[in-house]
Amino acid sequence: MIAFVYTNLNEAYRSQLRQQLPEAVEPIFRNELSAEQYQPAFRSADIVLGNPPADWWTNPPVKLQYWQLDSAGFDGYQGVQVKAQVANMGDYFAWPCAETIVAGILAHYRHIDELAVLQSQRQWSGSAVRAKLGLLRRKQVIILGSGAIGQAVRQMLLGFDCSVRLLARTDPAAELHSVDELKAALPATDLVVSTLPGSAKGLFSAELIGAMKPGSVFANVGRGSTVDEPALIAALQTGQLGGAVLDVTATEPLPTDSPFWTLPNVVLTQHTAGGQPNEDAGKVDLFLRNLSRFLDGLPLENAVELGKGY
Repeated sequence: MIAFVYTNLNEAYRSQLRQQLPEAVEPIFRNELSAEQYQPAFRSADIVLGNPPADWWTNPPVKLQYWQLDSAGFDGYQGVQVKAQVANMGDYFAWPCAETIVAGILAHYRHIDELAVLQSQRQWSGSAVRAKLGLLRRKQVIILGSGAIGQAVRQMLLGFDCSVRLLARTDPAAELHSVDELKAALPATDLVVSTLPGSAKGLFSAELIGAMKPGSVFANVGRGSTVDEPALIAALQTGQLGGAVLDVTATEPLPTDSPFWTLPNVVLTQHTAGGQPNEDAGKVDLFLRNLSRFLDGLPLENAVELGKGY
């Protein structure tokens, strides 16, 4: 069996894979090939690790049996049709994503971003800032999405004695299941945290933004395409919303003329939320675990269905 490794791994991790892969699996590493060899190697694969360009999948590997994505998100592959088993990195990135978005929310309420700027300017203005500080404690929260990231955010916010409800269309454990239920709940909600995948494009519409409680906060660690950004910007500019914490935006990198850069009530974390020490080590470890499960006929960790988006 041929395993095509699209993920750009350094020599140490490539060596680890060569040593730990079963004898029946031969690895081919993209970063050891010339550019013209990439797609022929891809099309010869029984197993793929990584996220090859979406247009490659118009001519997918005919022998493909198992595809391990090296990301949590995979909305760019919704139109891809493969018979192979597919898994993502969902659980692996859940806690770093949750920590970043909660840190950003705390930064907003406690004005840490403003204090960091004052520090860079060597200005001692603590008294003026102190009067503006808010609390995350006991906020009424709705989390959009009940996947691994949403669950991790929920667990963290419960530590602040927040009241947390989840929105998920098909998850029976969620408290909210439809846009209408969400709209009815928003006027009494202090904080909305989106963990939605790209398959929920445009779900958080201008209508829903307009239904949010005055002074409330919107945070997004899912995908920027799930939110009506012009409506969000307008609500932030008029003061209808108290602030936004955005790890993701519809266009990345964020255009230099975007109002998000200069709005004083916006915290941008620049799609860093999944970052953690030794990311590639985690990708290799999960790939090896899932490969073992695949070869033993066991269900994959973090199995996904591309067409459904989860």
